[in-house]
Amino acid sequence: MNKNSSSIMALAPNTSNKRETVCIFGTGDFGRALGHKMIQSGYPVVYGSRSTQISNLIPKDAEVLSHAEAAQKAAIIIIAIPRQHYNFLTPLAEILHGKVVVDISNNLKLNQYPESNAEYLAQLLPGAKVVKAFNTVSAWALQSGTLDASRQVFVCGDDMEAKQMVMNIVRALGLTPLDQGSLMAAQGIENYPLQLFPMWKFPIFLSIGLTVFFFFYCLALDIIYTYIYEHNNFSFFIAFTIPNRVCPVMALVLLALVYLPGLLAAIIQLYRGTKYRRFPDWLDKWMLCRKQLGLIALAFASLHAVFTLASPLRSFVRWRTSKGIISQALNNRTEPLDHTNAWLSDSYLALGVLGYFLFVLVGITSLPSVSNNVNWREFRFVQSKLGYLTLILCTAHTLIYGGKWFLSPSAYKWYLPNIYMLSLVLPCTVLVVKFVLVFPCIDKPLTKIRQGWERTPRYPE
Repeated sequence: MNKNSSSIMALAPNTSNKRETVCIFGTGDFGRALGHKMIQSGYPVVYGSRSTQISNLIPKDAEVLSHAEAAQKAAIIIIAIPRQHYNFLTPLAEILHGKVVVDISNNLKLNQYPESNAEYLAQLLPGAKVVKAFNTVSAWALQSGTLDASRQVFVCGDDMEAKQMVMNIVRALGLTPLDQGSLMAAQGIENYPLQLFPMWKFPIFLSIGLTVFFFFYCLALDIIYTYIYEHNNFSFFIAFTIPNRVCPVMALVLLALVYLPGLLAAIIQLYRGTKYRRFPDWLDKWMLCRKQLGLIALAFASLHAVFTLASPLRSFVRWRTSKGIISQALNNRTEPLDHTNAWLSDSYLALGVLGYFLFVLVGITSLPSVSNNVNWREFRFVQSKLGYLTLILCTAHTLIYGGKWFLSPSAYKWYLPNIYMLSLVLPCTVLVVKFVLVFPCIDKPLTKIRQGWERTPRYPE
């Protein structure tokens, strides 16, 4: 008896894993891609369309019905049409009453309408449970299996049960749902895909501004000054020499700018005696874009490494080398090895190699795919401890190369310091301030403040 019962139960279909039918209004690129992905994930899909004729573009396992018939067959209706065509939904308000209506639309520009598309849809269908989702995923991402695109889907809605149903669909499609709260968040979600590198604007503009400044600084000292006072035409420096000077300077300055806001925040907290007050807006924005500044700095460091490796191929370098050899041959004299310069040269190169290696390590750890696989302590160790070690090595690398010019009067053309001397000001300042902050007499109260202690408690005991 038990054996037969178990056999019957084994042969019975498992109805608990059956997916609910999903209706999609709209047969455009995104509607078709989303329907195809849902069918692959085991969802029955029915399309609501003005034309019920099946097209070759529609997934073959999907059903095509009129809008009213399709809506009656499903509890979840996905609206994959632009906002300007939402008026056709008004006659369907009774059919859509109590159903989950998912708005996936985007606009052509930021804040195009007073209210979000999802809120407008909720006004048209007051009895429906409107949820905003899928607008941050492209049709291409769905077709490519989301292997080469963002997997995050922002979801918001006023009905918790409806929102959970949509999030379950998102997970079933192999995507990652991120609950953004109520439908009031829909405006921000709709604006998100329209923003072009929102966290990169300040770092990019700052990098461009500093690059232009250092480029013209080198142009004035290395080409214009030399041409006016020494009558030498070194205009070809524009193509290689000046970029190879600007790149390491930019890398070092931007790396210092990564750690400077953290030091300023520590000083402000020490001065206030509490961590429960907001930093100035400019400091908040600066701290939020530190990762982008670091990655741009790594890009400049990488360019410097490539330029340096290609330097022996230059005609100017080959000419200068052969000139030195011929000069020694004509004078029948061989220059003795200067052990001091040999030590400085080898130390300069070793510090550069080690600094660049750690630079790459810190940059790789900043990538989301890597940072998500390390715990907070590991991430902080790499970004803080190894990051400061990188700054020390790169500063020492530059100091050995350019420090010799500090006391040389010939280095001050037009009374201006050499670009390498200029680049050392900010990183040396950062390192000195950090060195002061690690003193126990300063580090201990700062640690207490960051753990919640206040010099003047807001709520006296």
